[in-house]
Amino acid sequence: MASVSVRYIVYDVDAAIDFYCGQLGFHEEMHPAPAFAMLSRGPLRLVLSSPGGGPGGGQAMPDGRVPEPGGWNRFSIEVDDLEPMVESLRAAGAHFRNDIVTGTGGKQILVEDPSGNPVELFQPTLAEARLDKNS
Repeated sequence: MASVSVRYIVYDVDAAIDFYCGQLGFHEEMHPAPAFAMLSRGPLRLVLSSPGGGPGGGQAMPDGRVPEPGGWNRFSIEVDDLEPMVESLRAAGAHFRNDIVTGTGGKQILVEDPSGNPVELFQPTLAEARLDKNS
């Protein structure tokens, strides 16, 4: 059951579903309209909305601004072995914002979904940095 929900604005909901479900292990929960879908991966619910696709999270604001993909805010997915995952994503045509970086608690890289939203792939190198400290 999801306990955290994140909304991403995406240009093409179907392409985003293919990327998240086909490449990153998400499951499609619902896709009732072309401009909206809800996916899950463990405790994370990922809500996808097209810009201007209202009513809902993609609709224009009262001042006329329309939500758009991109930016730097992101969620992180913990992986067991980062290098093979990066190779697989590159072979599938995924775009990365950087190369693998080694930080204090682990290694990470930013992959973009088909609309340019960043997803951090993180491999912990310290036990304290793991999401599940029992593994």
